[in-house]
Amino acid sequence: MPIPVILDTDIGLDVDDVWALAYLLQCPELEIKLITTCTGDTTYRAALVAKILEVAGRTDIPVGVGLVGDASLKTHSEWLGDYQLSDYTGVVYADGVTAIADTILASEEVVTLIAIGPLTNVAAALDHTPSIVENSKFVGMHGSLRVGYVGIAKAMREFNVVQDAAACQKVFAAPWPKTITPLDTCGTAALKGDQYKQVASSASPLTQAVLQNHRNWFKAALDWPVMVDLVKSMNPEAQSSILYDCVAVYLAFSEEGIGMEDLPVLVTDDGKTLIDAQGHLVRCATHWLDDQAFYQNLAARLS
Repeated sequence: MPIPVILDTDIGLDVDDVWALAYLLQCPELEIKLITTCTGDTTYRAALVAKILEVAGRTDIPVGVGLVGDASLKTHSEWLGDYQLSDYTGVVYADGVTAIADTILASEEVVTLIAIGPLTNVAAALDHTPSIVENSKFVGMHGSLRVGYVGIAKAMREFNVVQDAAACQKVFAAPWPKTITPLDTCGTAALKGDQYKQVASSASPLTQAVLQNHRNWFKAALDWPVMVDLVKSMNPEAQSSILYDCVAVYLAFSEEGIGMEDLPVLVTDDGKTLIDAQGHLVRCATHWLDDQAFYQNLAARLS
């Protein structure tokens, strides 16, 4: 039986969310019940989700508009074009937070909530309906425990946590099973070489949409100061960007090739994620045992 999942995403800034959504759509182990968008212009983000679902022929999947946050770059506007959320032929929920809670409560099976952005919506859903923890578990791309961005051997404040540390504190404190891929495992994840070529040669409309967003993002990200140096160091015709969020999708159905530790994780007010006895128990993907198991799965699904 496929695992019922909800995806909560800040798609529309970093392109890894596009890769993660396409990967999720190609995972038969997972049954997508709802996709919600978080932070910034959540209607723009929802329109991007909707257009990708149209391309994939998956308009059976409802889209929920999450809580609005501070403005950020819209690095996928070129591909989105004049597509509007109102163009989507599937179901759209204006209140994504309530949709999360309702979807979890209505499910006959435990729902895995995959969160690949700041946790504003998820924390709000916990406030709205605390009982969702009884029929769900959490898998997220959050934090940095021993390794930071681009494999640097020190913990760093990670973007998704820093953007709403209070929400992350609430989610990690909630009494549901919690699994995360921190930067320790997802911070260097990328398709390169033959595996990237395998994906790039796919004729799938969905994969071609991913690649168009991929190439457009490399141009748009030059206006994102924190990403300029990293973007300039990569060749978009030879590799993907860092695919942080794809690791979270993988963890929703497999831990093969990943070293897992159950650790007490404390989220500080300024967005650090510390291994600390005062923290809450979280299952953490802390190191790779065989990253090729993940890369081969990802490349095969997207090609």
